[in-house]
Amino acid sequence: THHSPIDDAVVRTIEDEVMGLGPLEPLLADSTVSDVLVNGPKAVYIERRGKLELTDVQFNNDLHLMNIIDRIVTAVGRRIDESSPMVDARLKDGSRVNAVIPPLALKGCNITIRKFSKSKLIDKDLIRFNSVSAEMMGFLKMAVEQAANIVISGGTGSGKTTLLNVMSN
Repeated sequence: THHSPIDDAVVRTIEDEVMGLGPLEPLLADSTVSDVLVNGPKAVYIERRGKLELTDVQFNNDLHLMNIIDRIVTAVGRRIDESSPMVDARLKDGSRVNAVIPPLALKGCNITIRKFSKSKLIDKDLIRFNSVSAEMMGFLKMAVEQAANIVISGGTGSGKTTLLNVMSN
């Protein structure tokens, strides 16, 4: 039998709802999306190429959003409730998740997902992105080879883990 694109979309939505992370699944599948930020059931943002944008993705209500959060945290053997209203975890693909629920979250549940990059960056990538100069990377390489102590610090999303991964390789 032949299915229409509408039938396929309905089936995919049901599969995402039953087995996946509901309305977040298409955002997680989109390779151009680096972060997913949920600020209550009706405000879902993504970061794409360094720019934050509001999506048309929504949850039905707070309970729907809470069920998805529960699914995320129970899959990694954790729990989230009023006595423990915040969880940091990793999805099976390595993406980092932070979930906060009331009473810690004041205006409903929040989720942030920092997606795991499929491609491994190397030193030449950071130089090409103008994140570091070739001379700086040379210095860091020498410091690693000499087993020097190195402190890496910076704000959220500034590239600490990325730099550390490049350096450890």
